[in-house]
Amino acid sequence: MGQTYALLLHGGAGVLAARSYDPERMHMRELAEAGKAMLESGKTALDVVTEIVRRLEASGLYVAGKGASPNQAGRYELDAAIMDGATQKAGAVAALTGFVSPVHAARAVMEKTRHVMLAGRGAERFAGLQELERVESVNDYYTPAAAPDTRDIATGTVGCVALDVSGRIAAATSTGGTLNKLEGRVGDSPILGAGCWADGHVAVSCTGQGEFFLRKATAKDVSARMAYGGQGLAEAAQGAIADIGTMGGEGGLIAVDARGNLAQPFNSPGMKRAAVYPDGRITVEVD
Repeated sequence: MGQTYALLLHGGAGVLAARSYDPERMHMRELAEAGKAMLESGKTALDVVTEIVRRLEASGLYVAGKGASPNQAGRYELDAAIMDGATQKAGAVAALTGFVSPVHAARAVMEKTRHVMLAGRGAERFAGLQELERVESVNDYYTPAAAPDTRDIATGTVGCVALDVSGRIAAATSTGGTLNKLEGRVGDSPILGAGCWADGHVAVSCTGQGEFFLRKATAKDVSARMAYGGQGLAEAAQGAIADIGTMGGEGGLIAVDARGNLAQPFNSPGMKRAAVYPDGRITVEVD
């Protein structure tokens, strides 16, 4: 068994508010340290990305989970996806309402059904049958984290990618969706290949204006550039984000390959993120 491990997490593209991001920095560092400890102890990449994204959702600091905002109908519709690179098993939920952890619901879809994605009322019914934790009071639970944002497609997502000491990689992404979205809107985050992807050589979690990431299948594009174009991780990731820019979109992604290389390109005004490198070094950045 090898000893290489690595991890990246993000709290969303876009650093727009004229305020301190010290709480996010502190929280992301805590999560990076927790993820490092889990990987060092032999936890699987799949378990690590599940737990890190769950904690990002629960914090209320990002536009996902507790920090999500309501759509134009006043409903909190949340999306998430998770994918295991070793098996390429995956699960996702879209427009899920009433549950604390969309990423846990996505993993349950992966492990407890023969499907990949459940949406809307079907996702809600399934999560209830799995006895996942419910939001008891919408008014008391959600604390929207979004700052005022005048862009046509305001952004906010969380995600994590990891390589474990057995050489397995995994990715997870979760979001409350773009601000002031139409009822029923689904972005890239729960769509495998668009906002989340993991296979035998790379794991990717995207954040940004999902309508563009959907059209470019950005997460899978990183993998394709590596597999078919012979590009290294950094070149592939940067090229995928550059393609988003050519369409007028913005955002970023985090990615890890099977050798522990990390990439975190973005063309948005900042991206909240933290990294654990194979040498154990931790970095936390927002711009």
